[in-house]
Amino acid sequence: MKQTGEHTVGAGRTGPAPEVSPSPGTTALLVLCAAHFMDAIDLSDVGVALPAIQRDLGMSSGSLQWVVSAYALGYGGFLLLGGRVADLFGRRRAFLTAVAVFGVVSVLGALAPTGGLLIAARLAKGVAAGFLAPAALSLITTNWPEGTRRGRALGWYATAGACGFIGGLVLGGVLTELSWRLVFALPVPIAAAALLAGPRLLPADPRDSARERIDVPGALSATGALVLLVYALTQAPSHGWLSARTLVLFAAAAGLLGLFLRVESRARRPLVPLAFLARRATVGTNLTIFAMWGAYTSFAFLATLYLQNVLDWTPLQTAGAFVPLGLANGALAPFAGRLAARFGVHRTIAAGMLLLALSYALFLRIGPDSSFLTVVLPVMVVNGIGTAATFPALNMSAVAGVPDRDQGLAGALLNTFMQIGGAVVLALVTAVDEAGQRTDQGDPLAGYGPGTAVIIAVVLAGLGGTLLLRPRSAGLDH
Repeated sequence: MKQTGEHTVGAGRTGPAPEVSPSPGTTALLVLCAAHFMDAIDLSDVGVALPAIQRDLGMSSGSLQWVVSAYALGYGGFLLLGGRVADLFGRRRAFLTAVAVFGVVSVLGALAPTGGLLIAARLAKGVAAGFLAPAALSLITTNWPEGTRRGRALGWYATAGACGFIGGLVLGGVLTELSWRLVFALPVPIAAAALLAGPRLLPADPRDSARERIDVPGALSATGALVLLVYALTQAPSHGWLSARTLVLFAAAAGLLGLFLRVESRARRPLVPLAFLARRATVGTNLTIFAMWGAYTSFAFLATLYLQNVLDWTPLQTAGAFVPLGLANGALAPFAGRLAARFGVHRTIAAGMLLLALSYALFLRIGPDSSFLTVVLPVMVVNGIGTAATFPALNMSAVAGVPDRDQGLAGALLNTFMQIGGAVVLALVTAVDEAGQRTDQGDPLAGYGPGTAVIIAVVLAGLGGTLLLRPRSAGLDH
């Protein structure tokens, strides 16, 4: 493909090159990547600290799970509102406010004297993350020109997230040896640095960005539906998928979703324009990220159980097993934009999904005496390569052709489908794994095979979403 006079749009369409405005620069991107790194650390470092938290605060197993679930509830429930607030009230303003709240509640969590206050701090931190993530992503997509430059920026952004997730596992294990409270304080210096550098380095918001009015009925119904949905998904495994409690929660979430669609169809300035939800690229991208992240979350869950329960590894050794995944991802993700520009976004995503399916198929070789070098390492390296190809390209696809006024919304939808996909697929894989263990209680690996097979099937089903990203004869339907 010629690189002069043309640029890549969406999944490979070319057209006249637009005027290229100067990007904010490497230091501004570093601030956004640091915030994403901070958010990713907080997603992964808490799991290793849970036993120490339970002992210190005297929490029951039922309440302990809410240290994790409360964050997911706030994050998944407020992403859509957070994205729209960034669009309407200023992306830099929303980003810096969210970072400040994230840092403050990190301190409160580290100092929490009771389990209830710790859970409340985790919920508040999740809400802050729900505003932070779409604001940071939309700052990139509105300030780096569409094409290779945006792809490179999104690649580094994805790399920061991958390194933060893996770093959180390792640092969580190290810091828990000293005190679990240090785990909760870990994001504080990163938040402080971002707050100091952000006002000077990030592009200023348009002067009239605070004059827009938000669709309050749409915001309330959408946030309520998402909060109830995430809550139902986190509670269903312990209360039963067909219990009255679970069914009522799902029915209430569906009712609020129906109300949201009705409100949006009549709103003069809707929170989410319904035409936006009907875009082929929006549907295809979000279905693919649903499958991709759901499969990865479930794989990380099964792999952690396998390494600790079957191979008798320590939590720190288990975290170290994921380091090659992060290194492979971090080394290759910055080049995702160049690959997508050359081969097309949809082809890059499809290739990445196939690599992810291959990595999970390699995980089927596990046994009670599996070697790290011959069994675990290939799984992690191939998975890291697949993630490097898929995740940045999905971010590119989510915002390609979207007007600047809707960039935060596009990023919020992507993150929302990620979180819901993680919860749904993990719940399904957990149920299959537990059923396998009940069937053959004498086999320490019972359940891992069927659970992994479900993960592979989810990834292959997610490939169907890439079909919606293929360019039509006249280009993508934006």
